[in-house]
Parts: sequence; structure tokens; C-alpha cells
Amino acid sequence: MNIDFKNSETKHNLIRAFAGESQAVSRYTFAASQAKNENLAVIQSIFLFTANQEREHAKVFYKFLREFSGKKISGDGNYPVDIYKTTLELLRASQNNEFEEYNFAYADFANVAQKEGFEEISSTFSKIAGIEKIHGDRFKYFADLLEQKKLFISDVEIKWMCLNCGEVYRGKTAPQICPVCSHNQGFFVRLEFAPFVGNSNFCSVNSGNKTCVS
Repeated sequence: MNIDFKNSETKHNLIRAFAGESQAVSRYTFAASQAKNENLAVIQSIFLFTANQEREHAKVFYKFLREFSGKKISGDGNYPVDIYKTTLELLRASQNNEFEEYNFAYADFANVAQKEGFEEISSTFSKIAGIEKIHGDRFKYFADLLEQKKLFISDVEIKWMCLNCGEVYRGKTAPQICPVCSHNQGFFVRLEFAPFVGNSNFCSVNSGNKTCVS
């Protein structure tokens, strides 16, 4: 069933998605400030990292509406109000919002777009839904650690990275103060979750000594 884009439900879903992603950028930026206030720089970084990706999602949805430039499109929707006092509450709320987008909102939008004959838009909704699932899983992981008081504690000896200077420290607990840059414990993250590290071996040579971080 091919429907004129101007008369489609997909057009309205795109503006709803754009509004939702744009609001997510603001919510996560606000949440990052709360994490900073609690000296949780690692959580602050996660919120800002996610906010940047949500901003790109908004841009992707917005571009599909180029032909309506200069006009207005109605797009009624329900949007979350996540005003909480703690970073943990903000992580849980964000987790739920991302899973809702994955399981319901974007899955439904993708189905509607497909039925209306907009294959590219349908595919985009499905792909971004998958990204939102990753966001939700990440928020859940760090919310669980924070709730269990294991954000900076491990049951076994592991490696931790300071997000400020890159120092890699081995131990069951991240250091209270980074031995290199003197930033507080809140900047440390499990090495497996540090940017651009993963499970690969990254080595450097300083003064003839080879050092690997994983």
C-alpha cells in the first residue's frame, strides 16, 4: 500500500521521533549535570555520550521531512518528565525510556512506514530502535553497578582506566585518587568499558619499555 507522504501517518511519526530524540538530548544533558554534582564523572560521560547519539538520531529523522521545510506538522505524543534527585533514578528512568523506544515506539513506527510503502524510513526506524536497545542495556548495566555499590569495586582484580588522563590501574577497587592526575575515583571506569579499548591489546613504547593496557 503506497500512500502519499503528505497524507501519511509516517510523516507524523517522524516529527514525533524528532521531538522525542531532541528532548532526550536535553534530558541526558541535565542528567549529566546531576552525575557531575555527585562526583560521578564516568556516569556524566555516559549521559553526554548518549546525548550526542540521540542528537544524531534527531537529525536523521528531521532530514526525512525536508520537503515540508517552512511548514508545520502536528505530532502529538507522550514524553517523559524525568526530574529526579539522584543519578541512580535518572539512570533507571533513562533505561526504561530507551527500552520503550526499542520495544514499542520505533517498532510500531517501522511497521506503519512499511505498510505505507516507505521502506527506507521503516528500515531507519528499525535500525535506530536497535541502537536504543544498546542505550538501554548500557544504562541498566551502570545503574545495576551503582545500585549494588560496585561501580568502583570488583569481586576480582581487574584494570580500571582514568577517563581524565588515561592511567590504567589494576586492583579490585578503583583508586580514590588517580596516581597520575589526582582526579577523584569518579573518573575511573572498568577498562572493558573505556573508550576505544574493548578487548584489544593496545601497546605503547616509552623509554624502550613496552606497555599494554589489556
